[in-house]
Amino acid sequence: MSETVSRTRQSIPALLVALPLMPSPLLAQIDIDLKPIEYSTAQTTDSVQRLKAAIASGEVQLAYDRQLGWLPALLDALDTPANSQTLVFSKTSLQRRQISPSRPRALYFSDEVYIGYVRHGRSLELSAVDPKLGAVFYTVDQKNRERPVISRDTGQCLSCHNTRRTRDVPGYLVRSVFPDRRGEPITQLGSETADPRTPFKKRFGGWYVTGSHGGMRHRGNSIADEDSATLIDGEAGANLATLDGLVDTSSYLERGSDLVALMVLEHQSQMHNAITVAGYQARKGIYYDRALNSVTGDPPDTMSNSTRRRIESAGEALLQCLLFSGEAPLTSPVTGSTTFATDFAAQGPDDAQGRSLRQFDLSERLFRFPCSFLIYSDSWDALPTAMTDCLRRRLTEVLTGEDRSEAFRHLSAGDRRAILEILRATKPERLL
Repeated sequence: MSETVSRTRQSIPALLVALPLMPSPLLAQIDIDLKPIEYSTAQTTDSVQRLKAAIASGEVQLAYDRQLGWLPALLDALDTPANSQTLVFSKTSLQRRQISPSRPRALYFSDEVYIGYVRHGRSLELSAVDPKLGAVFYTVDQKNRERPVISRDTGQCLSCHNTRRTRDVPGYLVRSVFPDRRGEPITQLGSETADPRTPFKKRFGGWYVTGSHGGMRHRGNSIADEDSATLIDGEAGANLATLDGLVDTSSYLERGSDLVALMVLEHQSQMHNAITVAGYQARKGIYYDRALNSVTGDPPDTMSNSTRRRIESAGEALLQCLLFSGEAPLTSPVTGSTTFATDFAAQGPDDAQGRSLRQFDLSERLFRFPCSFLIYSDSWDALPTAMTDCLRRRLTEVLTGEDRSEAFRHLSAGDRRAILEILRATKPERLL
């Protein structure tokens, strides 16, 4: 390499700032509409988009329900279970005017699809995970017509779903707020973006919660009292088998808001975000390197140190989310109020010993084997090779015990061995 080219290679940060490839002045924030992401104009391949195409071609026909509109048909068409229902009564949605403690929003989800329903609402809110773009948002007009009209959101949803709370990518979040009697979050009291690391006592503010959790307390099922020293009465909202006396659930598909479903939702929302960040960072780094290599004359696939660090950083954050680093321990057993936990665990895949990453613990932690089931997702498989190579190496180091750093000390020798064996049996391709 010539001295001039070498000096150029060493000046990567300055050169990248000079190239019109990232938005200014927020250089650290990913601009999702620029190359190589092109979020708003890229062709999506997610589940909702595929269903939309099937409806348009006449291959799929959906039936309208007089009470619930297109909700039952869409749940069925998108393979999203009704017993995943969770109910949120804080005004934290586009249809906030229709949401209140007496009229909560119902949220249903599968591994890659989220469906929001508001009683007497104008529309259903849909989102599906595109393997390369991350969360893509849609609305469905709740009018009785020949076929549902599914429209991709043009930006409204991203005002909340592409922020620091979602790690600056199109993603998801489960918020725990202090709701007033109307369901309005009391902003001066703060809020949490909940995930498995969040202490149980800080979770579920603004949500209804059904199920048992022993001596642990949470913020759900309660209205905040600004004049009270405790703000939330954890005793009144604890261990509710039903929501009788709090809200009329007769017009919803389920009678409760399953605690285990809520806990899975907290995890998978952040796991989706971590996968999207990893994909974006790798793709953008590779794109910038190719632009730089065209200037320096290096081979197109030459990787700069800055891109390597970018991939390693995002990969490490994804690995920690995957393996539940920092998970807040449960101090009492947890059970849900529906068959959600049983149905979820039955999906597998299982190894020869009948072990699965979907099996729950619910005594001391969420899952029996702390490795996310979303490692089987299309989004994980669509990560660029440079990222999967990094993840494979680091995952092997952790699961073989070579890496015993603080972030992974929660994994016992038995945990590591079991996860490694399960993955080798159920996901051998491109992994370990």
